[in-house]
Amino acid sequence: MDVGDVVLYPLMTESASLMVERDNKLIFVVDMRAGKADVKRAVEELYEVKVESVRVLVSPQGLKKAFVRLKPEFRASDVAIKLGIL
Repeated sequence: MDVGDVVLYPLMTESASLMVERDNKLIFVVDMRAGKADVKRAVEELYEVKVESVRVLVSPQGLKKAFVRLKPEFRASDVAIKLGIL
């Protein structure tokens, strides 16, 4: 998949903001066809960070959410501020 087509938009809720601060994680809504490797590659290329792990969840509303944990040398809060969601 093309990098620009994988990540649809970042998701920021109250629990997501806690994950940013506490767990160094970001949450993105991604394309249903994207796998974990696609999400990892897209986030690393789009936001110039290194990803430690990716977990995905398909919600009852039909959205595929990717929970992306960044490596310790990168801060999720810095990326969230750059995106304008924090």
